[in-house]
Amino acid sequence: MSISQPRFATVQCLSPSGLHRMAYTEWGDPANPRVLLCVHGLTRCGRDFDVMAQAMSDVYRVVCPDVVGRGASDWLKNPAGYAVPQYVSDMVTLIARLGVAQVDWFGTSMGGLIGMGLAGLPQTPIQKMLLNDVGPRINAPALVRIGDYLGQAPHFPTLEACIDYLRMTSLSFGPHTAEQWRALSLPLIRQENDYFVLRYDPAIAVPFAAVTPQLAMAGEMTLWASLEAFDGEVLVVRGEHSDLLSRETVAEMKARGRQVSSVEIPGVGHAPTFVHDDQIRVAREFFVK
Repeated sequence: MSISQPRFATVQCLSPSGLHRMAYTEWGDPANPRVLLCVHGLTRCGRDFDVMAQAMSDVYRVVCPDVVGRGASDWLKNPAGYAVPQYVSDMVTLIARLGVAQVDWFGTSMGGLIGMGLAGLPQTPIQKMLLNDVGPRINAPALVRIGDYLGQAPHFPTLEACIDYLRMTSLSFGPHTAEQWRALSLPLIRQENDYFVLRYDPAIAVPFAAVTPQLAMAGEMTLWASLEAFDGEVLVVRGEHSDLLSRETVAEMKARGRQVSSVEIPGVGHAPTFVHDDQIRVAREFFVK
């Protein structure tokens, strides 16, 4: 297979309730020691990065996992495991499978939280990190918006109806062509008997709903500590109209982090998809120097 085409594989990971498979897509030369790990948002999957991964595959081996409970990955037996510590553990297993000591990291939303969790650990494999519309502090309106749809597990009579639903819940991604929306949606959908459903485990809503203000504050403090501990370069990308990441939080990240810079994408909310040339250029200018 041409190295410009995606390859699909799985890696076996461990949780307190047993073993599970995490699926991933990779692009570029499989022997390239320079690896870019791209990790998606809460209900998305690794195929979100197809366009950017192909664009970066001349320089990187680009690896795009489906976080457990999403895409082609297994679902956890115990939904309490759907949290950053388990996701970080799975990424460590994946990096070991890839056979490299270092990676660069692109994290959208939840993928950025996972990245911060791993970047703050002693001897982290992460060298450079792009945080796409996320930081240690998450604005309350975004949590309300996410809670309104998370875990509902709707069924749709047609594929087009399911694509339309995903488009309506993702308007904050900004303008896309019909073809781009379709490409972003199809990997998130599977057919179940006579209906079409979303590929993520509805039980990911269980730990999300169980977060108290005290737990949220403790999580935020941990992420701030992780950001402060990381000595690699960080680029924070914010959508101009983001309801999740405020300009004030970006400014605080730049003040508290060691090597943090920022870029704002106009006309976009949460979160930029990086399927547009101007957005891909932002990533390329940061990673490829």
